[in-house]
Amino acid sequence: MVPRVVSLVPSSTETLLALGASVVACTRFCEQPTLEHVGGTKNPDLEAIVALAPDLVVLDREENRREDAEALEAAGLELYVSDVRTLTDALTVVDDLATRVGRPVPSIDIGPAEHDAGVSVFVPIWRRPWMSINASTYGAALLAHLGITLVTAEFPDTYPEVHLDDVRDLRPGAVLVPSEPYVFENRHVEELQRGLVSGGVMPAMMRVDGRDLFWWGIRTPAAIDRLREVVGVLRPLLHPPTD
Repeated sequence: MVPRVVSLVPSSTETLLALGASVVACTRFCEQPTLEHVGGTKNPDLEAIVALAPDLVVLDREENRREDAEALEAAGLELYVSDVRTLTDALTVVDDLATRVGRPVPSIDIGPAEHDAGVSVFVPIWRRPWMSINASTYGAALLAHLGITLVTAEFPDTYPEVHLDDVRDLRPGAVLVPSEPYVFENRHVEELQRGLVSGGVMPAMMRVDGRDLFWWGIRTPAAIDRLREVVGVLRPLLHPPTD
């Protein structure tokens, strides 16, 4: 019997579908309009999930709430809970999910880690307050794999609140503006430019797909390739050739 799966994690939903799993429902944030939606990641419709009687419910330690996981477990449902902070974690999830749903484990090659690319970046993930990521996140691990220096890597909080004047003092060469979780409009990018200009020098601004930075799993190798292209654009901007 093919296991019926409810996924409450957008990146895992994408991975499960790529594996050929039978996903019977997901969250409204999973970007899968043809699948039944059972609420959001933080407020799933528990009754609807139980009524579907899935063989497996996929959650994530950070994406979902402990109390929802406990309620689903108490209802007798089997859970798989990921905890992704590194590239190894991300690839392990793919292996685990493939095994759980009885599909072949794909061979995934992300290549060796790259040396210092000479690119330092600030990655905003929220506004009012401005927030970023530190080294203990999957997004930071992805950037580190590409040799990119994250200026907030050593901040103590996983998702630190920051002031733009403090970030300016860290002298990022570029700002990677992700498409999610916050939708940064052009006026917000202009606000970043004004707030981070230092000595008349403004960091380069690059919009990137937030899913490539923050969704792990089956998309990881292609996300690395796409972000490598971003580095290729940034490097000559930050280090122009001299005569």
